[in-house]
Amino acid sequence: MVASTAAARRFTPVQALLCTAALAAVIAVWTGWPVQTQGLAHVAVATVFAVAIAWRVTLIALSRPPAPAARLSNRALPTYTIIAPLRDEAAMVEPLMRALRRIDYPARKLQIILAIDADDDATLAAAQRLPRRADLSVLAVPVAQPRTKPRACNAALAHATGELVVIFDAEDEPDPTQLREAAARFAQGGEQLACLQSPLRISPAKGFLARQFALEYAAQFEVGLPALARLGLPFPLGGTSNHLRTSILREVGAWDAWNVTEDADLGFRLAQHGYRTGVLATPTHEAPPEALRDWLPQRTRWIKGYVQTWGVHMRTPLSGGWRRLIALQLTTGLSITGSVVHGPMAIAVLARVLADGMAVQVPRLEPADVAVLVMGWAAACWSLAVGTRRAGLKMHASDALAVLLYWPLQSLCVAWALWQFALRPHHWDKTPHHPRAASLPPGNGASGTGRAGSRAGKSAG
Repeated sequence: MVASTAAARRFTPVQALLCTAALAAVIAVWTGWPVQTQGLAHVAVATVFAVAIAWRVTLIALSRPPAPAARLSNRALPTYTIIAPLRDEAAMVEPLMRALRRIDYPARKLQIILAIDADDDATLAAAQRLPRRADLSVLAVPVAQPRTKPRACNAALAHATGELVVIFDAEDEPDPTQLREAAARFAQGGEQLACLQSPLRISPAKGFLARQFALEYAAQFEVGLPALARLGLPFPLGGTSNHLRTSILREVGAWDAWNVTEDADLGFRLAQHGYRTGVLATPTHEAPPEALRDWLPQRTRWIKGYVQTWGVHMRTPLSGGWRRLIALQLTTGLSITGSVVHGPMAIAVLARVLADGMAVQVPRLEPADVAVLVMGWAAACWSLAVGTRRAGLKMHASDALAVLLYWPLQSLCVAWALWQFALRPHHWDKTPHHPRAASLPPGNGASGTGRAGSRAGKSAG
């Protein structure tokens, strides 16, 4: 297997030339015709918002939860490898073990690899204290650059023996039947079905950021991805709970260790090689980042990684066909654009309202702009409401209003993400995880023919 390294460089010479030329053209036009340029920018932003609204409504209309899959007998089940890349996660080893003990899969067909950096003494020690089992191995990943989750995953993949492979993160609580569902869907989906993404469901939590994060995930995994799968379009995978055919994963170059959203990149690389991606019904439960100090670096990494992914796949935009190119723009492209414009737009609207208020006059907002903003907010709330209902969560009117504060926050991460992209493109902003009360019933610890006994897995977060 030759691992992908496409994101190791930021730009190709052609991309660097085009970016420089585009920036120079924008500066020249803005300097020479500032009023006209401002008007053109206004129209461009409004157009992007209109496209985003239409796309969101389309996804809601087409989205359907996956139909139930036929259960395979134990004899028909393929071998499975769970890869758990861990870094600075000593406190999460035991909680993760408790979650993985509940997985309903024959132990003789299951392999679990904990991939831990060789210099992470605390996590290695915690893993070594686990009960020894034939299906569990601890891999000390040699220290090298880049220090990323995908590099650890690639190291573990070299030791994987399963026909199918799945990634689980440190804080994950996968549905006990998730591996069985994935195996059944792969058996029914044909050889071109390369990947299945499980919905990531955020456990109920209090607080502004935690609730908005949960709503955002619900819209993404319960509405957006099922609709994209139904349309047969590729999509950026989640960082965990993506199930893959091991042979195909190796064929396409596994994970790009230099991309900090290796999941998003892999989704489009699979499509580039002619493979399909689908979704599962059984979820994985996760805890949200509750503090701003945890949310900001995570979101910064996502934005930086989306920029990396978009840039890498725009080097050969038509490789994989027009459908892949369109999906790239409507997922990573719109996500980047939204993160960039929400903050400045909110500041501009607030400044106009305050200025007109101080002048004791009605705010001078263009009716068309107000219409676009209201429709965008309404479409987003519709998507959030559908997603939260499917995820078993509750959305309140206050959540819909809080969205207007949450969106501009993402623009705070854009400047930091672009600075990192320029100077530290492969730096991994690690999300801290903390043990929490178990939310699932205790596993029965059975082995052999039913639920697997002692198991483990994780993520570099």
